[in-house]
Amino acid sequence: MRFNFLAVLFAVFALLLSMTTVGSAQSKPNIVILATGGTIAGSAADASATTGYKAGALGIDVLLNAVPQVKEYANVSGEQICSIDSKDMTDDIWLKLADRINDLFSRGDVDGIVITHGTDTLEETAYFLNLTVHSNKPVVLVGAMRPATAISADGPMNLLNAVRVAASPASVGKGVLVALNDEINAAREVTKTNTITVSTFKSPELGFLGYVNEGVPEFYRTSARRHTINSEFNVNGKKNLPYVKVIYGTANDDELFVDAAIKAGVKGIIYAGTGNGSVHMNAEKALARATAKGIVVVRSSRVGNGTVIPAEQSYIDYHFLDGDTLSPQKARILLQLALTKTTDLSEIQRMFKQY
Repeated sequence: MRFNFLAVLFAVFALLLSMTTVGSAQSKPNIVILATGGTIAGSAADASATTGYKAGALGIDVLLNAVPQVKEYANVSGEQICSIDSKDMTDDIWLKLADRINDLFSRGDVDGIVITHGTDTLEETAYFLNLTVHSNKPVVLVGAMRPATAISADGPMNLLNAVRVAASPASVGKGVLVALNDEINAAREVTKTNTITVSTFKSPELGFLGYVNEGVPEFYRTSARRHTINSEFNVNGKKNLPYVKVIYGTANDDELFVDAAIKAGVKGIIYAGTGNGSVHMNAEKALARATAKGIVVVRSSRVGNGTVIPAEQSYIDYHFLDGDTLSPQKARILLQLALTKTTDLSEIQRMFKQY
């Protein structure tokens, strides 16, 4: 009888321990990491090298094995979407990402998503997803300025913090986020501001949303523009996006690149003008020809801060739209998505005021 009693006692203990372990795992959020390559997955021949490395050389499993601490905050799984240097990002990959994220969230058992990404176009991917992911669950983009093989690589801590942000209830409803260097930024406002430093991502004028303080995500403000669950844009099933080009305004500008864009069949042009989206008189003539052909022209600014607002009467007469505070590269994304829905200029201008 004593043997049977002990056997039963040990069996009950094992069951309770198993239930505790399962309960602990279930209490953690489920986070999926979608890997796209970039410097965070980069490999160099020398540990002191921070340039000349191969971006995207390491797979998602290698990144996760290097940061086992992520498992303390979430049940983490990974998928390799692509392995590229983000300077080579394409609309196809954006559409694939949006479809995959929306599909994962539709299952109901995914609480947040982290996307590892190169820093060159990270802000553009973040803004595209901010407009095309239809969920209030956290989506966090993360990258690194030093390859994974470098001394003092910033990728591992950035990845850990990104998982912490994605796993935090405080991140719900904040839109797509960018988390690097212990700082949390909104997709709409963040931009890369320095070519090499680890503190490169900033939100000029409007500022960070928050910080990761000793491992705890803390928010101090939110973004007021429409995004994610409140977005009207749907790219489900789309194979491509409308062709929109950015043309950079300078002193002594001419008609050449605008005319080339018209000839190439663009559906929209973002003119990155001087000052308040000012258009050189030579380029203005060509842009007027573009709008006469039904091509949508949006004035943005190369300045980097401030709002592009109505200015000269000729801009109004030629039906140029105003880009608000969006950078030229983000204005291009919004115009691409707007053109999937309409060519009505008043409707597109409304979108630039709301997103």
